[in-house]
Amino acid sequence: MRINHRPATSPRRSSPTLGCILVAGLALLSAFTMIPAPAAADAKLDAWIEGLWPEAQAVGVSRATFDKALRGFAPDLKLPDLDLPGRPSNDARGQAEFTRAPADYLDRAYLMRLAATGRELLAKHKTTLERIERELGVDRYSVLAIWGRETAFGHHKLPHDAITVVATQAYLGRRKELFRAELIAALRMLEAGIPRARMRSSWAGAMGLTQFMPSEYFTHAHDLDGDGHADIWTSVADALASAASQLKGKGWVAGQTWGYEVKLTREADCGYEGPTQERPISEWAKLGLKRANGRPWTEAQLALSAYMMSPAGGYGPSFLVLENYKVIRRYNMSDLYAVFVGNLADRIAGGGDFVTPWGGTGPQKTRNIEEIQGRLQALGYEVEKIDGKVGSNTRKVIGLYERNNNLKVDCWPSDAVLDHVRKTASRESR
Repeated sequence: MRINHRPATSPRRSSPTLGCILVAGLALLSAFTMIPAPAAADAKLDAWIEGLWPEAQAVGVSRATFDKALRGFAPDLKLPDLDLPGRPSNDARGQAEFTRAPADYLDRAYLMRLAATGRELLAKHKTTLERIERELGVDRYSVLAIWGRETAFGHHKLPHDAITVVATQAYLGRRKELFRAELIAALRMLEAGIPRARMRSSWAGAMGLTQFMPSEYFTHAHDLDGDGHADIWTSVADALASAASQLKGKGWVAGQTWGYEVKLTREADCGYEGPTQERPISEWAKLGLKRANGRPWTEAQLALSAYMMSPAGGYGPSFLVLENYKVIRRYNMSDLYAVFVGNLADRIAGGGDFVTPWGGTGPQKTRNIEEIQGRLQALGYEVEKIDGKVGSNTRKVIGLYERNNNLKVDCWPSDAVLDHVRKTASRESR
């Protein structure tokens, strides 16, 4: 419909339509701002997709499967962790391990509910779990805890199409090369006959009852029920055995726990945290560290190598963690995740609550954390990376900074720490 329409008999010249004005204006704007035309964006995407074909073909994906999977692909711009103009480089949306307060992530009521369900499943799948322990060497409690953390024992329904997710991350994500490999593996899954409708995933492309990335499927998927298919979606036996296979492949130590809650001392505060300060528990004991539950260290425990982990800094429990803690972290690279799984396994096995309560740290403020990391690095502290996430290195260097400046050592990126490092940086720059 045109605007300012006049009768044909009018002797006046007709005005340009609003549509023409808008088109001309957009063309001029595009010329000055270099906004890519939709056709150019489509051509870039088409070229990127075609560039994937040799890699897919090399691993046995047919052209028919490739074309069907990626025909009409449009990136899902709502996903987190994308490298887009205007979106922060440390975007952690969807990653509860790096945004929620530790006390919220390790919610006691939720852990208790999962543990109760886990104990019911312990009896229901007794034969399967005994076989997993016997054949794969991973204890039944840890396997169930992985299932509980990942999908609430199958009750959490995964919201995304895995192909769209990994293709989006491979095309626009911060970790393009990693997800490019995952996309090729996902195409292999389609070629192997796995229906796309079954391949529902998390925002990062993990699938099934225990959340497998496509590449892990071909490495660790395990057909325990013997039907000729490794079904991580509907077969509890296969899903749990696959999780156990993955843990075993990442270095699981049979018969060993994940860690022990301890009480810190003035001689060994949270500034001693992290894998770079690992030592025998006997040496930690000399620094005064005792088990939080009051039990004495055994000779066997004293001989184990461990490092300190304080996921909430001085506002929650601290642990001496062993090799299996590292293995759980390789399943999901988060300290909170590993503590959640380890504690849930303990609860399913009949263990109790944390002895030390989780304090009120508040949510993790990505921008504040990133600024603290950057300022501490500028002050000469050994900050591994500036990513806006609270890992053991960040907590450790904050603790060292606090110790060096006669502050309360709580190892947490609080507003008070941010304010202090700003003032310190200001004085240093004079």
